Amino acid sequence: MDTSPTILSTKKLSATQKELLLNTGLGFVEYEAITIEILEITIKHTIQNAIFTSKNAVKAIKNSGMIISNCFCVGDNTKKLLEENGLNVVEMAQNASDLAKIIIKKYKNDSFLFFCGNLRRDELPDLLKQNNVEIKERIVYKTHLKSNKFIRSFDGILFFSPSGIQSYTSENKIGESISFCIGNTTASEAKKHTDNIIVANKPTVENVIVQAVKHFTKK
Repeated sequence: MDTSPTILSTKKLSATQKELLLNTGLGFVEYEAITIEILEITIKHTIQNAIFTSKNAVKAIKNSGMIISNCFCVGDNTKKLLEENGLNVVEMAQNASDLAKIIIKKYKNDSFLFFCGNLRRDELPDLLKQNNVEIKERIVYKTHLKSNKFIRSFDGILFFSPSGIQSYTSENKIGESISFCIGNTTASEAKKHTDNIIVANKPTVENVIVQAVKHFTKK
């Protein structure tokens, strides 16, 4: 009987991401806990300062033809995608609260357009508004939860967004599983269901996988 630990990923992984799991002896199951619907955007004027907290928002605007002077973003991968699309990234932080603090400290008198999803978190816009920084929002994608009931439990579950946790827990209990979370925002959602949480030290899919592999293969 196979007693090696099994990990569930709440998103489908790329071939290179799966390679991090190959040859580890761990069992692996993957599914899409959420789907992203990109909305059509029509903004004709130049935007001075735009905020992006996810790659989905970047994907939503990349073929819109809009001109953006300065981008402020969360995460290395969001920054990389913006730069690959020829956009100028002025500031990058590892989480939304830290980005808000940078803006408050250095760009307090500027105004911003926040490109976000329908389930966006409150931290960044709330912090900016409390400090009288002018911010408008534009929803450019919608997150849809795809519930899926599992008739088994997993030793570890990889979570990449708060909505991924909401989707999984709509039909399943986290129970004894260890929740491996991409960042503190995702971890705070996981805390509603479990105390058994390990947060990646960089907000990347790869780092979440590495944390799980390290945890289950350490001797």
